[in-house]
Amino acid sequence: MDGIDGRVPPDACEITTGQANRAWSVDGPTAYVLKHYGDPSRAANEAAALRLLGTHYAPAPQLLAASSSNTPPWTAQAALHAKPVPVDRFLAELAEPLAAIQRIPGTHFGRLTGASQHHTWTDYLHDRLHAYATAAPALRATARRLHQEVKASDNTIQPVLLHHDLQPGHLLRQPAGSRLLIDWELAAFGDHRSDLARLAVRLDLDDPTPVLVLSSQPDPTTERRLHLLWRIHLLADAALSTDHAVPERAAKRLHG
Repeated sequence: MDGIDGRVPPDACEITTGQANRAWSVDGPTAYVLKHYGDPSRAANEAAALRLLGTHYAPAPQLLAASSSNTPPWTAQAALHAKPVPVDRFLAELAEPLAAIQRIPGTHFGRLTGASQHHTWTDYLHDRLHAYATAAPALRATARRLHQEVKASDNTIQPVLLHHDLQPGHLLRQPAGSRLLIDWELAAFGDHRSDLARLAVRLDLDDPTPVLVLSSQPDPTTERRLHLLWRIHLLADAALSTDHAVPERAAKRLHG
């Protein structure tokens, strides 16, 4: 869009909340949020997700512009007159926008861009487990057990769009009452239950079953698969999180 080049205008107001990125609110004829990323692949992934969501008129911010080869990588997203949904209303108000997003189909499994893409859900899960075991050799035995469970599961899945970072603060309510989701850096195509499992981790639940109220495609295997995916996401936190308290808590739940 004309006039948006990724540079921070002098009168921009910083609104950063994340650890790896910086964001500014920019006023003007077209108000927007400018976001600079520490990881170029996440910038590309969020831009691709927002383009896809816009094509499907899904509940997400409008992408106005994005970097191609600039440093740092950036996106410009339409400013939102919205507030985070309160935690005590989060699950109830997430159901509708999440269902709309999970109706968006994919043609592969994994990130939209900037990472390996897989033909099957099983391949994707094995790849992630290998990455976690490589990052945290002390957890290789746990990863090996999860590999075996994945092999034994029926993973014939049709890929749908996943937000993959669902948590309070990422669901906003606009003045008219409509809800939308922000922060699409980790968006991927996969099993819709993986989004629910990741949400259970983000909500710090001792058991993931409360998030089953959001399942739009219940079947007899849903709860079993949810628990498996929840443990895989716990392993991700145990292996990769840079917050010292998170790996300890995740490992405790994995081995509890």
